[in-house]
Parts: sequence; structure tokens; C-alpha cells
Amino acid sequence: MASRDPPATTYAPPEVPSGVALLLTIPYAFFVPELVFGFWVWVLVAATQVANPLLQGWVMYVSLTSFLISLMFLLSYVFGFYKRYESWKILDSLYHGTTGILYMSAAVLQAHATIVSETQDLKNYFINTAASFFAFITTLLYILHAFSIYYY
Repeated sequence: MASRDPPATTYAPPEVPSGVALLLTIPYAFFVPELVFGFWVWVLVAATQVANPLLQGWVMYVSLTSFLISLMFLLSYVFGFYKRYESWKILDSLYHGTTGILYMSAAVLQAHATIVSETQDLKNYFINTAASFFAFITTLLYILHAFSIYYY
């Protein structure tokens, strides 16, 4: 006769590695570049003289909030908190997809702020250019992460 024990409440998919191997497998390898490039976006925007506070305020909000939430996601993978939930993959994909869309809007607004700052000060123009570049790279990383977590 078969045992009628209730199923275990933890869900640990075998494809999620632990330790350093987590940072070397796709899609989890995107976490560190997302954090590094996202960090550079908000540091560079904070280092400029803000020409249009509304535009660059949105860039700062998106980049700083995304940095903090992505850091919490990374820590949840490192400490294994994701094992408690079966829908962790869907949540991760939705978060990174939504953040990719928000980062795209922030990157476009940052590019506009870069164009506006071209006539004001050359130093701020170069800093804004770097922030725009990193914002578009970070957008790409978030979108790649969203698709790769969904398909792997």
C-alpha cells in the first residue's frame, strides 16, 4: 500500500546551482553585470548637474530601485530563499521583464538629457553620455535575463 504522506512544502529545482556556480550559469550570471552597470547609471547621473530634474529623477528612481531589488533577488538565490516557493521562476521573469521595460524608458530619457546637456557643459555631456550607454546596456541585460529565466 502506498504511503499517503503530504508532499514536501519546499521546492528546489535541480537546475539552480548553489555557491559560485550560481554566478557562472545562465540566466543567473546576469545578476552581477546588472548590478554593476545599474550602479554606474545612478552614480553617473548623480555626478552631473541635472539639466532637467524630472527626466533624470526618473532615471535615478528606476536605476536605484532596480539595483536594490536585484540585489535582494541575488541574495535570495545565494541564501536559498527561492526554495520555499514554486513560482520563483515566474516572479523572477516578470520582475526582470518589467524592469527591462522601465529601464528602457529611463535610458531614452537619459539619452534626451544627454542631448540637452550638449550645449551647456562638455564635462556633463560626457558623463551623461556614459550614463546613457550604461543605461542601454543595463536594459539589454534585464531583458536577456527575463527571457533566459523563462526559457531555461
